[in-house]
Amino acid sequence: MTTSTDTAWYGIRARELVAANDLTALTDHLYTHARRCGDDPEVSAALRALSRPDVSRLVQAMIGVHRRDQKRFWSVLDLIGQLARRLPADLTPEQLQDLAAYAVEEPYSLSPTTLETVARGLVATGPLSADLVAVLVDRSDESQRLRQLVVGLTGPQLDPDDPWAEQIRTELPTLDPAWQRLLGHASTATTARPTAGWSTEAVRQLAGFDPVDVRQMLDRWLAAASRTPHRPPSAINADLLRGLLWLVERADPTPEQVRRIGGLVEAMLRRLPGIGPACPKVANAGVGVLGRLDGEAALAQLARLSARVTYKGTRKEIDKALDARATALGVGRDEIEELAVPDYGLTEVGRHEVSLGGCRAELLIGSAGATLTWHNESGRQVKSPPAAVRRGHAAELAELKGLTKEITGMLAAQTARLDGLFLAQRTWGLATWRQRYLDHPLVGALARRLLWLVDGVPCGWADGALRTVDDTPVTAEDDAEVRIWHPIGRPVPEIVGWREWLERHRIVQPFKQAHREVYLLTPAEEATGTYSNRFAGHILRQHQYHALAAIRGWTDRLRLMVDDSYPPTSRELPRWGLRAEYWVEGIGDEYGADTTEGGSYLRLVTDQVRFYPIDAAQNWSHASGGGYTGARWTDARPADPLPLDQVPPLVFSEIMRDVDLFVGVASVGNDPTWSDGGPQGRFREYWSSYSFGELSANAETRRDLLARLLPRLAVGRRARVDGRFLVVDGDLRTYRIHLGSGNILMSPNDAYLCIVPDRGAARPGEQQFLPFEGDAMLAVILSKAMLLAKDAEITDPSITRQIAPVGQS
Repeated sequence: MTTSTDTAWYGIRARELVAANDLTALTDHLYTHARRCGDDPEVSAALRALSRPDVSRLVQAMIGVHRRDQKRFWSVLDLIGQLARRLPADLTPEQLQDLAAYAVEEPYSLSPTTLETVARGLVATGPLSADLVAVLVDRSDESQRLRQLVVGLTGPQLDPDDPWAEQIRTELPTLDPAWQRLLGHASTATTARPTAGWSTEAVRQLAGFDPVDVRQMLDRWLAAASRTPHRPPSAINADLLRGLLWLVERADPTPEQVRRIGGLVEAMLRRLPGIGPACPKVANAGVGVLGRLDGEAALAQLARLSARVTYKGTRKEIDKALDARATALGVGRDEIEELAVPDYGLTEVGRHEVSLGGCRAELLIGSAGATLTWHNESGRQVKSPPAAVRRGHAAELAELKGLTKEITGMLAAQTARLDGLFLAQRTWGLATWRQRYLDHPLVGALARRLLWLVDGVPCGWADGALRTVDDTPVTAEDDAEVRIWHPIGRPVPEIVGWREWLERHRIVQPFKQAHREVYLLTPAEEATGTYSNRFAGHILRQHQYHALAAIRGWTDRLRLMVDDSYPPTSRELPRWGLRAEYWVEGIGDEYGADTTEGGSYLRLVTDQVRFYPIDAAQNWSHASGGGYTGARWTDARPADPLPLDQVPPLVFSEIMRDVDLFVGVASVGNDPTWSDGGPQGRFREYWSSYSFGELSANAETRRDLLARLLPRLAVGRRARVDGRFLVVDGDLRTYRIHLGSGNILMSPNDAYLCIVPDRGAARPGEQQFLPFEGDAMLAVILSKAMLLAKDAEITDPSITRQIAPVGQS
């Protein structure tokens, strides 16, 4: 005999009651055994035999039992919701009222589709209750059709907590009803991509407007939303933003609006404390629009974002859009990124002139980015836009300033792309390279400050021509092979010669090239064979390290103080078929003291660097440490780490340079306020050893450069390089600034001097010539040296108390 303990019994009993059309007994059966019946496919199959009118009666009966029983079991609510999905459209007024009351009582039991059915049925008979409307608004982000219904009932839904949304709310009452309907339609953008129905309705509504008015209105709203967010937009506001982007897409956007979309993507990816990116779904929508738009402006934004965006989900969307564009044009991904760089109307490499109201503006690209220089009606250079320009050409002035800002952002993106050419191993024919690099109005401003190999001959641009290290002009055929120059494997005299050449021609490279660090295998690494401990045992600030790793193209996950496992920080190198790994683990065991409020570790401890085939199984380690092991739950091919002597020297050097950068920037040893060793003094020994210990390769490059340049610098009369330190003779004391950490010891007895760098301090390149950009620590060291060389003039009490001669207060 079948019993209730037999799992098949629930389906059999349901089938029997359906066949007998005994809805009362069926209601009791389903309600009593809701947890079992809700997940039983046999029960579901039995219930499908019910007619829709019977389904409505069954749902009404289930709701009645639920109310009488007063027990709020989720299994019952879920089962009622499942049954209600099959409700007929022609419900009776009594059934509609009953379902509406139930929706208010249990707002998450019924599906959005069911809620829509109930609401539309009630709308035909009269206004909806305020309580039901509140439920519909709350659930409207789950369904585009439900959102459309809500908009029809209440108008566009906006959360006023976002300033830009409050701006739109303020404008709404003053707008024509057609604008209100268009904005309402924009707020129904609840899907990841516009549906055919949404697009058709958008085009229909847009047809009733003047295109110029639409562009202006949408541009103003997007501009407001692009300002730095202080909180993530609510779901309703995010959908509205997505809808506005889709409307812009269909309104024939101008190049300026396309740039605005790119800016909104970046704004929505800005990290908020304790939250992360502000709103990736809006950022992804913006990328989708850029990918669907034709023209140079959209492609340029994708290329710029490709070099700047590090958030994994959005980065994937950017890659898909660029790959699709490359396929459509029949070129490779590298080529599409080269072809995507706009010239911004520059009339020559790095320069452009504009006349406004009898005045002249000169846009110049230099080591500090794009800048505007103004000349008044008489031709005299002035510091700011002349009054005639501000009064009579405000719109053109704003556009010119926006263009300057956009070019500066694109320069940063292209600098990152060019820095990646070392590992990309790209080659070009001379004619193609000239067009895309040397003579390109924007990229040329960077390429002309770098060194290249033309048919194997090293050369750089100076005095209007490509020249060798002895300034001989280089001549070659158009099909000569060009590649970027890297110091690894080059003779030492050649490297030194090019460094002197840069100084002689006062060329500031956009990143280290002639002065680039080269990392060769050490005897210790030859002994370990398959891993490097060169950068093991360091304590790094996790969030700073995480951000820097993303910028350099590494994949890293923030480690939380939880029972979970994480892969190492890694960088894939498809061109070489390799994956590099840097093993790091969370450090600390006190929640709050060693973590953020969200539970992520504040600090990491570093371990080995290893190399694997790119398809090798991933390694994993527990968040709190315990060592890495090969993956156990993957189909990837297990593999041992590669012997380091089998890793191409260029790859090894560039990866180790990245890791050196991570340590050099993110180490707690760089923090001048940590002389006490941080929390409970746990890191005092590490801080001391790092702050004043041996120099890394990066710091050694800094030392060599300073030794050459000091005689030419103003501070050079009072400063000298001595081993690991830049020694500065002040009027009150002598100071030794460590060339790795920037921390300071002073006479007598090597007393520690704490100076916290001013983030707003001028870059050293703005005061004296340096042959490359990008070394933030060099800027800190030089700023401290210049300050301490005139220590008698220091007025900051936090410093004067420390440097006062012994016996004085």
